[in-house]
Amino acid sequence: MEDTIPICPICLRPIPPDAKQSLHHLTPKLKGGKGGPVVLVHQICHNEIHATLSEAELAREYNTPEALRAHLRLAKFIAWVRKRPPTFHSKTPKRLRKRK
Repeated sequence: MEDTIPICPICLRPIPPDAKQSLHHLTPKLKGGKGGPVVLVHQICHNEIHATLSEAELAREYNTPEALRAHLRLAKFIAWVRKRPPTFHSKTPKRLRKRK
């Protein structure tokens, strides 16, 4: 059986074994998501999600990969990161919004 490379549900690029990666709780653990669904994502995508959205926003409106991809700032990030190789990683800019 051949190993398949997972696809990041945020940027839709492959996640090779040597890429920085992490699990994202679709509903934050602090908002009732402990034990809930998780998705494997690139670390850079995960960082961008949490730099863009609060835990409350993630729980309330952005608890699916489709909703995350539709967010304006995340959509711009995805368009940018898709031009990079699947193993690309860089620091994520600080949070650009106020906490709610």
